[in-house]
Amino acid sequence: MPAYNAAQTLERTYADIPFDVVDHIILVDDVSKDETVDIAKNLGLQVVVHRQNRGYGGNQKTCYLTALEEGADVVVMLHPDYQYDATRIPELIAPIVAGDKDLMLGSRFLGNPLAGGMPRWKYISNRFLTGVENLVFGLRLSEYHTGLRAYSRALLEAIPYELNSDDFVFDQELIAQVVAARRFKIGEIGVPTRYFEEASSVGFKRSVVYGLETLGVVISYILHATRIRRSAKLTARGRATG
Repeated sequence: MPAYNAAQTLERTYADIPFDVVDHIILVDDVSKDETVDIAKNLGLQVVVHRQNRGYGGNQKTCYLTALEEGADVVVMLHPDYQYDATRIPELIAPIVAGDKDLMLGSRFLGNPLAGGMPRWKYISNRFLTGVENLVFGLRLSEYHTGLRAYSRALLEAIPYELNSDDFVFDQELIAQVVAARRFKIGEIGVPTRYFEEASSVGFKRSVVYGLETLGVVISYILHATRIRRSAKLTARGRATG
């Protein structure tokens, strides 16, 4: 769980986690100004606290490094803001456990996110960016921009995610890395989402910046794939991309 000021939603998120399939929970706190750390410790979570704010991407880097150090075979990234339905985790990880997939996304768009309260402008921008990414990456996913994801250990060990941005575009850079590696399989399941006052949400101006950065990731991928400008960030460890 990459956390920042999640005190109002953390306990509800935790209560929905299916502990028959989840062995260990790590919360990385990015210098929250509320009681997130105290609540996480009271819940018995392993808590890692950043000394200074490192951003959403920087938080995830610590999450994955810590999970791998703890010996995880499958790593689930879940926002602790209660926006995503954690009860779907067993379905999310099943294809990875079976060895059929390496990355699974919990998609809001396999259902009706507008019914869950997603702002219409966010719906439209998500549809646009997902369409562009599908076209360039050669995939047919319903969503790339979700806060519920699962990764195999092999994928996280091969992808140089530590080179990625510390900001929100980290997620899209990681997907581009997975596609560029050409040996990992991506899948998705539908996950209901909730929009409410306490749930974290990026505002319009910040979303515009994120959208432009996502398009920048797509352009970098095209340049890498066509060998016009190769990128170390898009080159997996242990095996060169084709």
